[in-house]
Amino acid sequence: MPSFDVVSKVDMQEVDNAVNQTLKEIAQRFDFKGTHNEVTLEKEAIVLLGADDYKLQAIVDILKGKLVRRQVSPKCLDFGKKEPASAGAVRQRVAIVQGISKEKGKDIIKVIKDSKLKVQPQIMDDQVRVTGKQIDDLQEVIQLLKGTDLGIELQFVNMRS
Repeated sequence: MPSFDVVSKVDMQEVDNAVNQTLKEIAQRFDFKGTHNEVTLEKEAIVLLGADDYKLQAIVDILKGKLVRRQVSPKCLDFGKKEPASAGAVRQRVAIVQGISKEKGKDIIKVIKDSKLKVQPQIMDDQVRVTGKQIDDLQEVIQLLKGTDLGIELQFVNMRS
């Protein structure tokens, strides 16, 4: 029986490259001269430190632009709240979302079931498997999910016939 998996994965090497490019641009920009700004990549998060709110927002914009150029969707970023740091600086933790949560999985299944296509979706850990009798139905599901904004970036893998 044909099937495919709906996943939400992030290429961490590309995220690392985007963080490094962001650091280079911050070091070169005139409006950042003489201020303390940092971008640190941790295991599943990026920590941003800006000298003030304006600089923190500029760092976020630079980071998003670098991620987009490296084909990493900014939808994978979950921005935490801004926290005050020493000397008037502002810190923000940005989680990198990997996998599909149970709630998002339920939303995906609801969208598929509402389409009345003859397929069976099911949640499997951090992905959703969709099976059907015809590959055309599966391709319609892929097009349907691509056209639906669920707030996360989706990839379609393991197409089996």
